[in-house]
Amino acid sequence: MANSLVSIQILPKTKNGENVIPYVDEAINVIHQSGLTYQVNPLETTIEGELGQIFSIITEMNERMIEMGSSNVISQIKVLYQPSGITMAELTEKYR
Repeated sequence: MANSLVSIQILPKTKNGENVIPYVDEAINVIHQSGLTYQVNPLETTIEGELGQIFSIITEMNERMIEMGSSNVISQIKVLYQPSGITMAELTEKYR
């Protein structure tokens, strides 16, 4: 079972004020390629997995934004670390 839920909002600075959506789409693709469970929400994406692996994915996301031409990236993250295990379904089941 995963020991962490991490929500991330990535805000790349784009060249000439371009639309950030293609960058955000690519950041979500990095998460998708990881194979971890994730959920895209309007203002952030939540990832379920092992904390170290998720931080590696966040690093990869930031590096990908730079590769795409962003001069810098702000990543706002929220972390729930629970060594006994946690899933998005468990955390939200009473609301579903």
